[in-house]
Amino acid sequence: MKKLMQALIAVVIIAAVLFYAVHRLNASTGQTAGNTLTVFNWGDYIDAELIDQFEKETGVQVIYETFDSNEAMLTKIEQGGTTYDVAVPSEYTIEKMREQELLYPIDHAKVPNLRYIDERFMDLPFDPGNEYSIPYFWGTVGILYNTDKVQSEITAWNDLWKPEFRNEILMIDGAREVIGMGLNSLGYSLNDTNEAHLQEAKAKLDGLTPNIKAIVGDEIRMLMENDEASIGLVWSGTASELMWKKDNLEYVVPEEGSNLWFDNMVIPKTAKNIDAAHAFINFMLDPETAAQNAEYVGYSTPNKEALTYMPKEMVEDERFYPPADLTERLEVYENLGPEMLSHYNELFLKFKMHRK
Repeated sequence: MKKLMQALIAVVIIAAVLFYAVHRLNASTGQTAGNTLTVFNWGDYIDAELIDQFEKETGVQVIYETFDSNEAMLTKIEQGGTTYDVAVPSEYTIEKMREQELLYPIDHAKVPNLRYIDERFMDLPFDPGNEYSIPYFWGTVGILYNTDKVQSEITAWNDLWKPEFRNEILMIDGAREVIGMGLNSLGYSLNDTNEAHLQEAKAKLDGLTPNIKAIVGDEIRMLMENDEASIGLVWSGTASELMWKKDNLEYVVPEEGSNLWFDNMVIPKTAKNIDAAHAFINFMLDPETAAQNAEYVGYSTPNKEALTYMPKEMVEDERFYPPADLTERLEVYENLGPEMLSHYNELFLKFKMHRK
């Protein structure tokens, strides 16, 4: 009997040890709240010094992972294999995540620094009342060009079809950006779902192929920096980053219109450390933190108080902090629904195949 009791006690002790070990392992990989916060963000989209600062101030360990597209981010969150406490999707993806009930409502009382966000970037159609998302960065899609190689000023999408730009244009590898450019060049909305308009845009884009050097992702930074192309379809932050390095680059938002985009911080429904998520969001909204982050990343901050901590030449540059009369002419990507989004992707794929 004594040996049986000893054996039972040993089993209980071993079970307790194993439970503790599994608990610690899960905590270290972000599977339980513990003392960790798992952040899912775009690549090179935060100043790493700020993560260290947050960890020192709060004692919370940050596990930082990156994605390269909204679709990749959404797929991983839908699968639920990894628990993310904070993610940074774009506006149309936030709308989709709301519809699929993938987001946790944000308690504004726990984010007092929200008061520093410019009202222009609050209460937008993709998230009325900012119930599920908090502004992080914003910007535009436009044309970056090398003034040493391009002799005439570029002001419009339609300028890109000039024969003189043969094999000189780099394109973003994104269906919404490229199809949207084609639609805008014809005077249509970049959210257009009219099939005749879409086919017209596709046909016009096919006519641009002699001028296209490559359709690329993040490599566009290196290629433009090394003068391997004269013109690039880019996001404004990419343009800002390169223009700080090179004086011979210019950026323009085309006169026909373009995309006004927003990346916001959200708390996925599967988050385990809700309190730390709110603390992190509030930390990133601190004006001095937001200013440091904006200077590092190069994109436009929606934090109006942060602008007072940033270089004057940066915040007064209307190419990256455009006035309201320009932003009012731009469009936010709408959630087109799975079928229409699939159709956009199909048209974009056919366009890429047409180049070969």
